[in-house]
Amino acid sequence: MNNRIVSGMRPTGKLHLGHFHGVLSNWLELQKAYECFFFAADWHSLTTEYADTSGIGDSIREMVLDWLAFGIDHRKSVIFCQSKVPQHAELNLILSMITPVSWLERNPTYKEMQENLTTKDLSTFGFLGYPVLMAADIIVYKAARVPVGHDQLPHLEITREIARRFNYLYGNVFPEPEALLTETPKVLGLDGRKMSKSYGNAIFLSEGEEETRKKVMSMVTDVQRPRRSDPGEPDRCVAYSLNRMYLGAEDRAEIEESCRNAQIGCVECKRKQAEALVSFLAPLRAKRAELAAQEGLVDDVLLEGSRRATESAAATMEEVRRAIKM
Repeated sequence: MNNRIVSGMRPTGKLHLGHFHGVLSNWLELQKAYECFFFAADWHSLTTEYADTSGIGDSIREMVLDWLAFGIDHRKSVIFCQSKVPQHAELNLILSMITPVSWLERNPTYKEMQENLTTKDLSTFGFLGYPVLMAADIIVYKAARVPVGHDQLPHLEITREIARRFNYLYGNVFPEPEALLTETPKVLGLDGRKMSKSYGNAIFLSEGEEETRKKVMSMVTDVQRPRRSDPGEPDRCVAYSLNRMYLGAEDRAEIEESCRNAQIGCVECKRKQAEALVSFLAPLRAKRAELAAQEGLVDDVLLEGSRRATESAAATMEEVRRAIKM
C-alpha cells in the first residue's frame, strides 16, 4: 500500500509560531505514521524572489535547523532541497507541455498574490506556472496523500487534474494524490493580523527569550478596556490568544475570571503569557542551539536526503520517459 506523503516549505528564513502550529506540528504527527518526504522549496522561492536570490541559501539552513530542533527526524523522513533533485525540473517541463493555460489562470492564488504583492512584478511565466512545478514536486514521488488545509484544496485539485491528463495521454503512470486535511489554527501576530514575517508581527521560534518577552508585552489587548479597573473580555484580546495555546485549562479559567472581574490587568496577564511561551520554547531553542553548533549538520542531512529523494524520483522519470516514448 502506498503510504507516502510529500510536503514542502518555501525557505523564507527562520520560522515563527504560525509555522509551528500550522505546519510543523502536523509534520511531527505525520512522520509517525507515513513515509514522509519534506523539502525546502527553493525553486518555488524564485517565483516571487527572482530579483534577489542572495538570502535563499541562508534561509534554507535556518529553516531546516528549525525543522530538526522541533522534532522532524531525518532518520525517519526524507529531508531534502528541491533544487538538488533535477527530476523535479525535468518533470515540470514535460507537464508544462500538456497543461492548459486556462487551468493556471483560474488558480485562486494567482490574481490574489498579484494584487497583494504590488511591489513585485509577478507577470512572469514562472509565477503563472508554479502549480505545474508543484504538481511535479508531488507526483514525481507518486505521493498518495498531501497534507493541506481547506484553503489549499483548489491547488491540489490542479495537481490531480495534471496527473489525470498525463495518464489519459500516455498511460497510467501517476496515482492521483488525495488530500490529507489537516487542522491549521490561525495564529495571531502582535497586531491582531495573521502572524507573518512580511507583516513584521511574528514571534520567531529561534529568537532570544528577552526578545520574545518584549514582543508579547507589546501585543494588542482588549481595546474596549482602557483602564485597569474596567472589566475585560478575553475573547476580544489578541494577546490572550497565546494563553489558549500555552496555559492549562485551570490557569486559563482563573485568568478569564480575573479579567472579567477586573482583578488582573493586561500587563500582569501578558507577563504570564510571556513566561508560559518562553517555558514552552526553552527546550526546543536549546536543542536548536546544540544542532547549530554541529558544523556541517544541515549540509549532511540535505545531502543524504537529496540522494534518497533523487533515487526515488529517478525511478519515476524512467517510467515517464518510457510512457512518452522519449
